[in-house]
Formats: sequence, structure tokens, C-alpha cells
Amino acid sequence: MLPGSCLHSIFQERARAAPERIALSTGNGPISYRELDERSDLLAARLTELGVRPNVLVALCARRSPEAIAGMLGILKAGGAYVPIDPSYPPERIDYLLADCAAPIVVAAADTAELMTGRHPAIVWIEGDRVTGEAGAAAPECGGKRTEAAGHDLAYVIYTSGSTGAPKGVAVEHRNAVRLFEQTQPWFAFDHRDTWTLFHSISFDFSVWEIWGALLYGGRLVLAPETVSRSPAQLVSLLRSERVTVLNQTPSAFHQLLTVLPSGENSTSSLALRLVIFGGERLDLRMLAPWIERHGDRRPALVNMYGITETTVHCTYRRIAAADLGEGGESPIGVPLPDLRVYVVDGDGRLVPDGVPGEMYIAGAGLARGYLNRPELTAERFVSPAAELGEERIYRSGDRAMRRPDGELVYLGRMDSQLKVRGYRIEPGEIEESLSHVPDIAGAVVTSRDFGDGDIRLIAYLLPAHTSNLSERSTSLLVAAAEKHARTSLPRHLRPSAYKIVAQIPMTLQGKVNRDVLGK
Repeated sequence: MLPGSCLHSIFQERARAAPERIALSTGNGPISYRELDERSDLLAARLTELGVRPNVLVALCARRSPEAIAGMLGILKAGGAYVPIDPSYPPERIDYLLADCAAPIVVAAADTAELMTGRHPAIVWIEGDRVTGEAGAAAPECGGKRTEAAGHDLAYVIYTSGSTGAPKGVAVEHRNAVRLFEQTQPWFAFDHRDTWTLFHSISFDFSVWEIWGALLYGGRLVLAPETVSRSPAQLVSLLRSERVTVLNQTPSAFHQLLTVLPSGENSTSSLALRLVIFGGERLDLRMLAPWIERHGDRRPALVNMYGITETTVHCTYRRIAAADLGEGGESPIGVPLPDLRVYVVDGDGRLVPDGVPGEMYIAGAGLARGYLNRPELTAERFVSPAAELGEERIYRSGDRAMRRPDGELVYLGRMDSQLKVRGYRIEPGEIEESLSHVPDIAGAVVTSRDFGDGDIRLIAYLLPAHTSNLSERSTSLLVAAAEKHARTSLPRHLRPSAYKIVAQIPMTLQGKVNRDVLGK
């Protein structure tokens, strides 16, 4: 068991036990557990003065930096819950998130000043070991005593893509996150000797696994600059120089990594990796064949984990072995975490026999509190199941799977139009709704296309408002307008890679968009 019921309290125990151990490795040098503890204490004190207490949301706008980690810890120590906002998001998206979560206070790194200034009346700036408040901050000066959060209090709210065009915040409690690491520890044996990388944006829930997997066990977290996360060659160099032992990757990102590793038998001999953990999107086993043929399947161990934000990052575990390569393009996701149950059901919520596809219903201690300020949506997705399941509460995943006779699950994809691209869960409706605001576009349909070897891209099909007499010039102008709109209104992972003009949107006999025809 971990020494505490909250993320920050466990971190504090690690800092007390080994204060000079390195917590963060950054481009500007290492930061010890003691330094990180002290920096976050300063922020927590300021936030307590401003009235932060359990279940109060505090927006956090920072890149992958020491300020981001200190910000999370300071917010949690004050009793609050952090709402990560990626500063690379377009201003329109940032404004939406701030308004939707209605956080009374924003914590921002100093290097986001140009972006955040004037966007909120109460901003607390952090830079290194300094904490300052924006002049005229409107948050109340309560000056009260700090109220400690408990396991049932909120730890964070992370936004995911919304099918109606609006992102939705998933509210996760401390106990949801803490038990994730306790339940997976027997498989992974994490400890203070491990070095992790923060490879993903703090607005993507894979970062929860990376950050707290390191800090809850006294390990070291390497903050990978954004340039490194976009360059497989630079990432390999970082893995070698920092002696990284735990690497978390989407299958797409790992495939890119494979392209830059030498093909010789000893190409990984200079790496310290003991674990490569896949998540965020479907893993096609065929993609791993070159790696396993060259390096085997023992060290590093290759693990596939299925999960979703609403069930706290990971739901299942599957160790990948060389023998699995004979299964072709299957995506085995294995068995549920010990404190979770996964049911495969039909359209009426009844269990289906082994070997029959169905929707995954998930129950257990990982289920989030629900969607922020969305009681109707929470009631729709977090439901009371049929009596035969014997559960008080389940999450309807919208993902298809099949249970094999040996009890292991195989992932089969989405039941709806939701896509998974580069690890991000994407609702095409959100992109389509945004593009519909472009002048002279009557409608838009977004699909994904697989270019092979894990290279999956978004394609937008645009229906002009006036389809007669479309010239090459007018078509080019329309595409340019759509591209410009996407750059200014959508995060990078939601921007299509290509735009195609169509004279009509093909429909099925049931009156739905025929995305299969568009993709051909």
C-alpha cells in the first residue's frame, strides 16, 4: 500500500524520506524532492489565502515544466483540484475551458504571461521558486487555515473531446488515482530506482500515469521538451542519456521510434528500459514484430493497457510476448485491473457469450465522479446496470470488445463514430461543428484514414454552400479558410491533415452519414 490516501500526501512522504533524491530532471538542471516540496508549499500557502479548499477547481496553464509539477502539487496541497490547460491550445479553446470549469483562480507559469494576461481576474504566477499574484486579482483573501483533502475529494478534471461539439470535463478523485498505482504495482514493481519521462501534455490523462507513477514511488521524472516528443531521434538520445527505465507510448509514437533505432542486435544495449507501456489507442500486434524479432520480449517488457479518462487512465493489463505475433492484427488488452470488472454486453445490457463482440461496461474503484456540471450526461454514461451484473454503478465505454475462452479481452474499436488518433480520443462531431462556422461551408464530415504503419490522420470532407460553378481557385480558397479556422479554434490534435471538397455528403439507407464511402 502507498503511504497515504491523496496524491500530494504520498509525495510528501517520499520527500520526507529522501529529500535530496532527484525528483525532476529538466533542461536547466535537476530538482530534488525537497526543492519541489518547498516550491509547491509556497504556492499552496498563497492558494489557501485565496480560499482554495477541497473540491475547489484551480485551472493550471503550463507547459511540461517544473512549474507544471509544482503547480499540481501546490493546488492539491491547498485542498483543490487542478484543471490542466495546455498553453498551445488556441485562445478560443482556452476561453471555453476557463468558462466551463468556472475555476475561481488560475495558476500559470510565467512563460504563459502573454497568453493568459487579461483572460482571468485572479491569476497566480509561478516561476521557479517565486509565487506572485496578478494585480487586481479578484479572488477573496480568506486567510483561513489549510483544509486537507481526503481520498473522496477531487484531484483533477481533464477535458475530453465532446460528441456535441463541446469538450467535457471528467472529474477524478484522489482515491481513483491512488488505487490505480496500488493495483498495478504487483505487475510493474515501480520503485525509487525508476526513471520516467513526461512525454505527454498535462491535458492528456496519460500524463497522470507518467507524473504520479514517478513521484508516488520516489522515482525520477524527466521532463521531455516538446521538441523531443516530436522527434523520435531526439527521444532515443534522451532515453539513453537519462537512463530511462519506464517509457509510456501510444502505438503510433512507438512506431516512429522504431524507425530511428538501428536494426542491429545491440541497438537497444545502451538503453536502460525495463518497461514499455502502450496506451491511448489500439495496438496492432504486427507493428511490434520487427522489435520482438530483433530484441525479444523480455527486457524491456512490452505491456498493452486499455483505458479511458472516465475510468482513471488504465483499465486492463496485457503482457505482450513473441508468441502473440501469430495472432495477426488483433489487439489483446488482457485482464482488468484487480479492483475493476469489465463486462461485455449486447445492446440491451445483457452479457454476451465468450467469442461474441459487445460493448464494454466497466465497474469498480476506478470510475470517476462523473462529468463536470453535466448531470444528464453523467446519468447517461455512468449508469445503474441490469440486475444480472450485480453492480451499483458502471461506465458505458462505447468501446467494442470480445472475451476469449481464456478470459482475456480483445479490443475491437469504437461502437460510434469516435476516433483514436495519436492517442487522443476524438469526437468527429466536435471538429465538424467547428468547421461548420467557416463562411461558405454548408457542412463537414471528418473521418480518419490509415496510411499504414500506425500513421493515422484526420481527413475533413467539406460541402460548399454553393456547389455550382466551383472553380479550382474557389476550392483552394475554401480549403485555405478551413485550415485557417482550424488553426485558430482547434487544438493541434483536432486539426485535420487534409481537406477535400465534395459535391454531396453520402448517406446510408438509415439516413446517417456514410463515412465508409467517404474514406474510399
